[in-house]
Amino acid sequence: MNQLVLSVPRISCGRCVAAITEEVGLVAGVRAVEVDLATRTVRVDGDADRGAVVAAIAEAGHQVARPRRGDGPMDTALDTVIVGGGQAGLVLGRRLRRAGVPFAILDAHARVGDAWRQRWDSLTLFTPRRFSALPGLPFAGDPDGYPGKDEVADYLAVYAAHFDLPVRLGCRVTSVRPGPAGGFTVDTSTETLHAQRVVVAAGAFHTPRVPEAAGRLAPDVTQLHSSAYRNPEQLPGPVVAVVGGGNTGVQIAAELADHDRRVVLAAPVLGPVLPQRWLGRDIFWWFSRLGTMRLSADSRLGGRIAAQNPIIGTDVAGLLRRVDRVGRVMDAEGDSLLLADGGRRRVDAVVWATGFRPHYPWLEVPVLDPSGAPVQRAGVTDWPGLYFLGLPWQRTRGSAVLGWVGRDAEVLADQLAAERRLAAPARPAPAVAV
Repeated sequence: MNQLVLSVPRISCGRCVAAITEEVGLVAGVRAVEVDLATRTVRVDGDADRGAVVAAIAEAGHQVARPRRGDGPMDTALDTVIVGGGQAGLVLGRRLRRAGVPFAILDAHARVGDAWRQRWDSLTLFTPRRFSALPGLPFAGDPDGYPGKDEVADYLAVYAAHFDLPVRLGCRVTSVRPGPAGGFTVDTSTETLHAQRVVVAAGAFHTPRVPEAAGRLAPDVTQLHSSAYRNPEQLPGPVVAVVGGGNTGVQIAAELADHDRRVVLAAPVLGPVLPQRWLGRDIFWWFSRLGTMRLSADSRLGGRIAAQNPIIGTDVAGLLRRVDRVGRVMDAEGDSLLLADGGRRRVDAVVWATGFRPHYPWLEVPVLDPSGAPVQRAGVTDWPGLYFLGLPWQRTRGSAVLGWVGRDAEVLADQLAAERRLAAPARPAPAVAV
């Protein structure tokens, strides 16, 4: 049996002691908990994972003092490696901490939340703050207001710090392959790790999908994929085409129209339009009450919603009065887009809101289909120990949505913890004197 002593500098009253004692006592492997008000320390006896104890203290509303840099090397042998430090990776990390599973989160960015910071300047979620929080930490601010992309990024950074999650930043994964003695070898830009399990939580928005016609536009036509769009100032000239009619395409088209651009919206099909609010309630309040976010893609209704890709919160009728809507772009020539109906539109710039394709060049395990997409069911692949989290419709409508990904993470964390328990060697029974 081991003893763990943690400094918790803001313990100040009996209520703090009771809350910490209760939360830490629930952690697997904890035999005894002693909270010392005089020294502001928490002493834990047992075989519990340190990270799980730290997370439990955070659940009680307190933070453990961080060890100084250089106090010891980071682990290179882990039970679980999570690739991706966005919302899916962070919420899974919190659950693994609670279950006592040793893990690390690897993220190539310099800061937690940078994937959100790099999106277009005016991006605002269409989910209110009350439906955008991850488990265990409310979103600050008006719960019925809508956070911007930088606010989401900052929230994720606070979440990682609040639960003391082991995010290794600037750590780009270059290879995940089967290990020589089982498990996986994970090569990164900074180190090589060994793990029994790997969870790919890197999202679905990897490599921009741009049609071949883009290469036949004249060099003086400015082109951006929607992932590189930040604001209208990037696009010279009065005529801008937005190709693609999903939520991203119509939102960017609306912003450009607001800035007096002559917008050509190439959207042969638009999904059903849903208002942001209905009968005095946000649409996601109704989704939550009706169970829409829990619909499976395998269900009849879930399949229909997945196929239709509803547009939420944009006044599409008003937008179509301000833009030149055209059909499918078939090709390009010089400064013009060539359309399926035989027409053409001259443009000064194009935003390709044409989605993404999956791209896992570092994943050296045979779990991808010919298009490069993972072959999985509810995040589980046929290769033992390899999982995915945070993919659209992985299990339900909410699988890739900020406020609902925690449900998938909970299921996966329970499975990983159960696998670890099954793999652990049995403890010998205590000797009994006779």
